[in-house]
Amino acid sequence: MRDYGIPPATGQKKSEGGFGETVRVIIEALLIAVVVRTFLFQPFNIPSGSMIPTLLIGDYLFVSKYAYGYSKHSFPFSALPVEGRFLFVSQPKRGDVVVFKLPKDNATDYIKRLVGLPGDRVQVTNGILFINGSPVKREQIGDFITNDRWGRLAPVPLFKETLPGGVSHNIIELEGDGAYLDNTNEYVVPPGHYFMMGDNRDNSQDSRVLTEVGFVPFENFVGRAEMIFFSMKEDARIYEFWRWPTSVRWNRMFKGIH
Repeated sequence: MRDYGIPPATGQKKSEGGFGETVRVIIEALLIAVVVRTFLFQPFNIPSGSMIPTLLIGDYLFVSKYAYGYSKHSFPFSALPVEGRFLFVSQPKRGDVVVFKLPKDNATDYIKRLVGLPGDRVQVTNGILFINGSPVKREQIGDFITNDRWGRLAPVPLFKETLPGGVSHNIIELEGDGAYLDNTNEYVVPPGHYFMMGDNRDNSQDSRVLTEVGFVPFENFVGRAEMIFFSMKEDARIYEFWRWPTSVRWNRMFKGIH
């Protein structure tokens, strides 16, 4: 008499093996994602307009975690109990667009442009950035259409600014050269710290506001913004894929950040 109990048992084993394999693949994929996010690239999205025109609300970027070496802020929840930076440490350069942890709480992610190095004297006078007593070259290259203070689309002055060392980037002045942060005292950047500013000069809370941002310790750097990999209009949501044909900014896809 044949034993018909063997084939079902074998089939059950295969089923259990298939489920276990699926779990193993998922765990491996999650571990790879954690490693990539921690040591190589981390995605960020832009929720505010402080870096217009370089970065727009709705941009999604890759930030290189290895650009400056690593610190506790390179790891999820800043969980590693170490001080300073370690492993492949490289010095930031003037003009880099940097993601950093807000010194005020060491938790909130900010993204700004690095304009002042340790020991620099930084000041803004009538909208012109001065570094170590010399005005930074700035030339108007046209207008940029963006939302004004009242949310209306309007042309605002667009400038090309060239920092010491030759790095050029574009900035805008929503309110001309007479806004609140267009005239400041002189700041002296402490050792091991950096001075950060937004490219949207009249709509950026940055190192000019000492009580909110101030000088940023090197330890707080998360990484350097490298590339926009996706971008959507402000009123769209990434999960609304049916709106992608009209809401995705296709011309910003895979665009380098300078």
